[in-house]
Amino acid sequence: MNDVIQNELSLLNEAEEKPRQTKILYIEDNLANQKLVERVLSRHNYDLSIASDGVTGINMAMEQEVDLILMDINLPDMDGKDITAFLKSKPKHAKTPIIALTADASAANRDRSLAVGCDGFITKPIDIASFPNQVAEYLGGQKDELALEDQKETLKTYVGELVGNLEAKVKELEMANQKLKKLDSAKSDFIQLVSHELRTPLTILNGYYMLMSNMKLLDPDEQKKITDISAGFGKGITRLSDVIQDVLSVSKITASSLSLSKGPIRLADSITQVVRGIEKSIIQRNISIAVEDLTHLPIIQADGKQLSLAFKNIIGNSVKYTPDGGSIRIYPLTMKGTLTIAFQDRGLGVPLNEQHAIFEPFYRLENIDNHSTSKTQFLGGGLGLGLPIAKGIIEAHNGRIWVESPGRDENNLPGSTFFVLLPTG
Repeated sequence: MNDVIQNELSLLNEAEEKPRQTKILYIEDNLANQKLVERVLSRHNYDLSIASDGVTGINMAMEQEVDLILMDINLPDMDGKDITAFLKSKPKHAKTPIIALTADASAANRDRSLAVGCDGFITKPIDIASFPNQVAEYLGGQKDELALEDQKETLKTYVGELVGNLEAKVKELEMANQKLKKLDSAKSDFIQLVSHELRTPLTILNGYYMLMSNMKLLDPDEQKKITDISAGFGKGITRLSDVIQDVLSVSKITASSLSLSKGPIRLADSITQVVRGIEKSIIQRNISIAVEDLTHLPIIQADGKQLSLAFKNIIGNSVKYTPDGGSIRIYPLTMKGTLTIAFQDRGLGVPLNEQHAIFEPFYRLENIDNHSTSKTQFLGGGLGLGLPIAKGIIEAHNGRIWVESPGRDENNLPGSTFFVLLPTG
């Protein structure tokens, strides 16, 4: 027993005495250079991490504890000198040796690299024989010096170029932003035009549907065929009409052109009508919807048709993500000057990192490969417009909508609660 304890103590002592590997971060986009430096330094027991671009390099430098940074100056996304200046401005790396590793061996490049904060300057291709000694010397405190006057002059030139680069980037961003605005406007115009164009043939189809549904034939079998065909025809027209209306609605919301026709509204009546409208679907799926007493809520000035559409989309979303046999609860929360209605389901829940995204147009939690046109079956599909439309309508009424959920869990079903806050004044 004493031998076992003694062996364990010896192992602990050895672990304490074993020195920590020196950690080096190499920011380099060229794969051949990465492999060469890794092969050379690994033979000298250095712990090397590699970043293939500037942004990744900055993140790794700020997250890890590193003893030295090897910096490629010519990176595809950022200038290595800019990264060096940024890292040196942070307390964590104010004293960390940063060594420029570049193929540009010009005196101007060397002076600028040292002026912005690099502690050393090594040219590529590296000398395999001397490179490990160079790294060791920089780790030991060696620092390439630049005359004070040269440093001032170089920094002045560098700052001028940096400002020029920033101005050029700002102009590029402004131009890109203008292009995006034009594309977004063109997209909105296209959506509205297509939606209006689709309405014309849809109106014609609807007319033929009405004629067909009212046809009376003497032959019972033929009548049944016509009735069945007419019913399927009607479902297709209704579905297409709903899709067109959703696309038009989200287009208007995006363009901030949603018009409201306000009047006195009882929210209890709106929500009750919505629930009745999907009663057949929820009965088929054995889902119970408990609507608590909303009759005491104040009458508000609102667009009843638009608010009903918002509630229909919210409740429909709850139905879609609640498994068969589940439950949904709708209840009020009253606060001074506002009223809040909660729509609580016992469904799958919403991932924490997606609780804002679900209100963005065309965003879907589900894989489109499993797309289904049903809006009421479990995980049924759609265009991803229901919640964005609800959000747009509620915000047009100076209200707010948000969701609270502990996350998504298909086994434990944590559920989600959507809150709709509306002003009473």
